[in-house]
Amino acid sequence: MDFKASARFIKRSPYKLRPIVDVIRGKNAQYALDWLKVYGLKKSSAIKKLLESAVANAKNKQEDIKTSDLQVAEVCVDEGPRYKYFKPSAMGRSLVVRKRLSHITVVLKPVNVKNYQE
Repeated sequence: MDFKASARFIKRSPYKLRPIVDVIRGKNAQYALDWLKVYGLKKSSAIKKLLESAVANAKNKQEDIKTSDLQVAEVCVDEGPRYKYFKPSAMGRSLVVRKRLSHITVVLKPVNVKNYQE
């Protein structure tokens, strides 16, 4: 059984979030949460909050499951819409500023499949 959580319209560029997500992909959920707490950059807070939500979804569906029994199976950071606006630049020109948004999806799987119902 998979446990999912998703967050949309995160005000961080997907290019900045993907290296953080690559570290926790395939790891134990407890290890990933501990690593994100220690990592300490502001951009990792959205991923940590989403991972906690996925763990809470798992505990809500199956009460006997532990955080250490879950593995981060998939983490996907997709690009959302962009805010575009023009900023004045040198010599009367205008500069296009693009604010990128992200959509993040986390999928957790139980490590020991025998103990949990499908």
